[in-house]
Amino acid sequence: MPERSRDWARQAKRDLECAKGQMEKGFFEWVCFIAHQASEKAIKAVYQKLSAEAWGHSVSDLLKGLGEKVNVPAELIDRARNLDKFYIPARYPNGWPSGIPAEYITKEDAQNAISNSEKILQFCEGFLDR
Repeated sequence: MPERSRDWARQAKRDLECAKGQMEKGFFEWVCFIAHQASEKAIKAVYQKLSAEAWGHSVSDLLKGLGEKVNVPAELIDRARNLDKFYIPARYPNGWPSGIPAEYITKEDAQNAISNSEKILQFCEGFLDR
C-alpha cells in the first residue's frame, strides 16, 4: 500500500476548515463531530508516515497507540478524550435522553472542539514535517 500521509493530513485540514464554517452557521453539533473527524484523520496520517495500521475511531485510543512509537503529551490525550465524547452523540438523537443533539451541544462545546482539534493537527503536522 502506498504511503499517503500527506493526503490524510490535507483532508484533516480541510475538515477542520469545514468545522469552522459550520461554527459560523450555528451547527455546533456538526462542528464537534467534524473536529473529531479532522483529528482522527490527522492522527491516521502519522500512522501512515510510520507505516503502521490504525483502526477505530477513538481519537484518544489512536493517540495512545501512537505513544508506542512517538512521545504523545498527556495533555493531547485529554484533548482527544474530549473530542471522543462527540463521535456518536453529536449525530444521533439516541445519544441523548430526549430531543436532538443540537439541543445539548453548545457554542462553547464547539469552540473547545475546534481548539482541541487544532492542537492535535499541529502536533501531527509537526511530526509529518520531520
